[in-house]
Amino acid sequence: MGDNENATDDGPSRWPEGDRRTELERMLEDADHDAELGLEMARDARRVTAGKLSEAEFYDRYHEAVVAEFGEDDRPLERPDDGRDAGTDSPFGVDEESRRSVMRKVGAGAGAVGLSAWAATADDDPAPSATEAEAPEGDDEGTQWGMVLDLEQCDGCLSCVVACAEEHNWERGANWMYVLDYEDSASDGHNRLIRPCQHCTDAPCEKVCPTTARHTRDSDGLVLTDYDVCIGCRYCQVACPYGVNYFQWDDPGVSADELEDDHVYDARGRPVGSRAPRGVMEKCTFCATRQDGTKGEEFVGRTACEDACPPEAIQFGDMNDPESDTRRYLEDPELARVRARNPSEDELQEAIAVLTGETDPAGDGDDGLTEQEARTLVRAEAGTAESTFRLLEDIGTEPNIVYIGDEPSADAHQVDGPIDYDEVGHVDNRKDVLDQGTVGLELPD
Repeated sequence: MGDNENATDDGPSRWPEGDRRTELERMLEDADHDAELGLEMARDARRVTAGKLSEAEFYDRYHEAVVAEFGEDDRPLERPDDGRDAGTDSPFGVDEESRRSVMRKVGAGAGAVGLSAWAATADDDPAPSATEAEAPEGDDEGTQWGMVLDLEQCDGCLSCVVACAEEHNWERGANWMYVLDYEDSASDGHNRLIRPCQHCTDAPCEKVCPTTARHTRDSDGLVLTDYDVCIGCRYCQVACPYGVNYFQWDDPGVSADELEDDHVYDARGRPVGSRAPRGVMEKCTFCATRQDGTKGEEFVGRTACEDACPPEAIQFGDMNDPESDTRRYLEDPELARVRARNPSEDELQEAIAVLTGETDPAGDGDDGLTEQEARTLVRAEAGTAESTFRLLEDIGTEPNIVYIGDEPSADAHQVDGPIDYDEVGHVDNRKDVLDQGTVGLELPD
């Protein structure tokens, strides 16, 4: 990827060109809404997050076109100070019958993004250490759910994918949780990336939604979709730089009667959980209804994928709380890794006790482990955690996931295996499933 491949006239926006842009155009053309409007809004939404365009300018630029296309403009943006009422009589979009009338079967709902779109820019600063990646103390108030994903511990077992699908009933290939293997000339050996929704603090997908269906929940910063409000225009899918949105193109395999209300409706009474109904968008929710306590207080601060991960490579918690699992993991990844393994060796258990403060370190010449000796043992067992990153941090989306490991470079490319989705009854490309359903392919055994 060249330095200027995804640049606008006033700075980088990571806006895709070539085959990826063609794919995005086709996604929107398959729907019954203005494809060119969706593409232009998506491009400029990324310019807003990058600080190249103000929210008021973005709102004003597309207001008339959005009202003409959708009959309303409820985008949650700063409005121009001209006294204009941007909305219409309907605060929540069109009714169910109208939504169904604008929904069409579509052939590609994966929103898959090439690895180069997630790559670090050529002039990026060196990756910070894990402790440097901590959320700032005292600057933020309230809960902000997020994740720490330790790529160096992920073994590719896909337990997280299976658990997510079982909890949320999404269709095969929708992959709210996605794990991929890639090769990269900038790093040695094999690489792996875990990709749920990033739940961005400044989410481009929210800025292009005309109906407020895509929104950020005030109580905890989760970016969610109100299924009753979504009209399936797919603008969010195009605006998202991470490829995490999926369009529910047919009747779900799990009917509404089979879903529990307290897993669909959150504490506000809005339908944001489990798989989407036909004709609307869906994505990873960070198990929003769990965070509301619907499964019991013991599940608050946990996700299905985190619970299922054998090597504990997934850590979920409040990014604003220094005592949360996420912040404590970032503070000392090496120690966290060894504690997760619960080693049987007495010496390693002693090292853990020394580094956690449960046991005083030995002095020079005394029996027991000094702090340096304990650290050396832990590091030998768990390896070092020398770098962290957030995907596409340079474009200003403020993702709430911190990765431990090497960031993909512009030369990174996805490869087959050793991850095997077939082995766990899933597929790694939503389009494979949709093509079978849309075209009616009869595949050989």
